[in-house]
Amino acid sequence: MKQLVTNATVLTFSGPAEPRSGPASRNVGLIRQGAVLMDEGKIVSVGPADMVLKHPDARKGRVHDAGGRVVMPGFVDAHTHPVFGAPRLKDFELRAQGRTYQEIAAAGGGIVSSVHGVRGTTEKELTALLVERAARFLECGTTAIEAKSGYGLDKDSELKSLRALKHLAAGGMIDVVPTFLGPHAVPPEYQGKPGDYARFMAKEVLPVVAAEGLARYADVFCERGYFGPIESEDFLRAAQAAGLGLRVHAEQLTRSGGAQLAAKLKACTADHLDKADDLDLAALKDAGTVACLVPGSNHFLGLSEMPPARRILDAGVPVALATDFNPGTCPCWNMQEILAVAVTRMKMGPEEVLVSATVNGAWAAGLGKTHGTLEVGRAADVVVYDCTDYRELSYWFGKNLAVTVFKGGKVAHSVEDLRA
Repeated sequence: MKQLVTNATVLTFSGPAEPRSGPASRNVGLIRQGAVLMDEGKIVSVGPADMVLKHPDARKGRVHDAGGRVVMPGFVDAHTHPVFGAPRLKDFELRAQGRTYQEIAAAGGGIVSSVHGVRGTTEKELTALLVERAARFLECGTTAIEAKSGYGLDKDSELKSLRALKHLAAGGMIDVVPTFLGPHAVPPEYQGKPGDYARFMAKEVLPVVAAEGLARYADVFCERGYFGPIESEDFLRAAQAAGLGLRVHAEQLTRSGGAQLAAKLKACTADHLDKADDLDLAALKDAGTVACLVPGSNHFLGLSEMPPARRILDAGVPVALATDFNPGTCPCWNMQEILAVAVTRMKMGPEEVLVSATVNGAWAAGLGKTHGTLEVGRAADVVVYDCTDYRELSYWFGKNLAVTVFKGGKVAHSVEDLRA
């Protein structure tokens, strides 16, 4: 069905077909008294309402009056870990007692504590959990996610995780970009042997992932106590040879060489970057790698230090914002909350966070040519928010402002009927 949203404060994010940096990172493409026309899953017209209404199909479908509210593309969340069993409530309790991330991991918590849950859960059960979680992303305005494996840490469980993501994607509820994160942590059976484990993932699991088309990207946690630059590079080169794009968990806890590795291999993203220095940022800029920042994790962990967003932006590196949704360090699927954290704690501007969560998020997820902007021919993933000023999206933290979410031009979620 054709869908026309009119009487809207439209943010198009139109511009060059590339990740936005510099002045472009603040261009939201604002159109007051705008309209968006959707048909067959695509945007067929967008702009001032009087112009869009001249389109021959403008009155042939359902007409929605947005009442002056903000209408923009769906968020693209470019860093999530949604394939897990139970939440890590014990970790949460220990953290409240003052234990650090490293101390919790050393005591058997952290990433490895989620392994038993995934290994003991069937593919069907994991798929059902993913469907529930996808609905929560969607109702908050996120219409596409990058989604990682990495809580199985053995062959069967990593493959099971990726197959569950494939089932979720096939359902069409939300776009899913799957990432193989086998080297996320060292499992108990490989304790003290990270190189052996990374090689096992590359030689025994990666070929199946590639043969079945289970992932578009590969990722590795390049960090002291996890995987060093040498084993990280070996794994990523094997993934690259298998046809996968690359991502790197880099400089999260210490400066461990992940950002330089991401730049060397021209990875799509380098994620976290809390400890990145100016040399790292220069290398990432030259490589065309997007900095994917996840301040929600730092916020949830109670850390005073945040990813250095202003320094990264000033270095000319395009920034994407993501939730890092996971059971241990950021159990948050609402990108609106991340916008608020990014403005208040990383001092990004309201325009910068919106660009980072839409068009730059799309490029960081490998969807830059189809998602993240409201332009003719793009995916008709459109969200109406209960506000008339886009700055409210990072101001009213704690409230989901998404009123109606169109996925592929169809109403996928709505808390009310738009006034017709």
